[in-house]
Amino acid sequence: MTAPIGLPTKSHWPMKNYKLTIEYDGTGFYGWQRQQDRLTVQGELERVLSVIFNQETRIHGAGRTDAGVHAIAQVASFTSDTRISCADLKKSLNSMIKHPIVIHDCAVVPDDFHAQYSAASKEYHYRILNRETPCAIQRNFQWHVRHPLDVDAMNSCCDWIIGAHDFKSFENTGSPRTHTTREILSGHWQVDATDLLVFKIAGTGFLKYMVRNLVGTMVLAGQHKISVNSVKKILDGRDRKLAGPTAPAHGLFLMQINYP
Repeated sequence: MTAPIGLPTKSHWPMKNYKLTIEYDGTGFYGWQRQQDRLTVQGELERVLSVIFNQETRIHGAGRTDAGVHAIAQVASFTSDTRISCADLKKSLNSMIKHPIVIHDCAVVPDDFHAQYSAASKEYHYRILNRETPCAIQRNFQWHVRHPLDVDAMNSCCDWIIGAHDFKSFENTGSPRTHTTREILSGHWQVDATDLLVFKIAGTGFLKYMVRNLVGTMVLAGQHKISVNSVKKILDGRDRKLAGPTAPAHGLFLMQINYP
């Protein structure tokens, strides 16, 4: 079928760069990154976009969240020569996705924008329910720690990680990287509600499982199983065996990606 007179065919529509802001419940996903025969956030978005555009579409995410990790404002970018407006594309995506993923914003951005490589910093939150009894409704969104935690001690641990450091002790294997030095811009614990503790951390980049390994180590300090100064020794030791356990994935949220 020919295009209407005066309108270019699809191949003649200009290529545009799109930015998506995405929220998702990571409970049922095997993480963000596309995997063969497994449900992932990237895979589901690419599946739906490919149907909408009637051609294979690949997207780039700002961060590769692991299985079970959630996002409030993940960012992805992709290019397409579609004539569909951003408003209609957002509406189509939200109506066709059959999993707990919501597109909050869709915008055309400059050609040199890349969701991952253009990012200046990222912010994560980790939630801990610190009381004897667990919570039925929020169980997939917080780590239940029964024994009381010393929040002041955990905040003192944060003093050791601010700035640029080699975080090899807090990295799990499996992520491609040229070095293990990362810069943490801010980090602190706060009591958001009765019995709910939230660790808020922002940095220019993170290693695989880094936030969860930091949380697991700080919880040991909060339980007085290690001293606050031990965090400095663990950091300097550059050995994963020195740090605490990896906190469960379901307490972690990717909150925000910051761009220049």
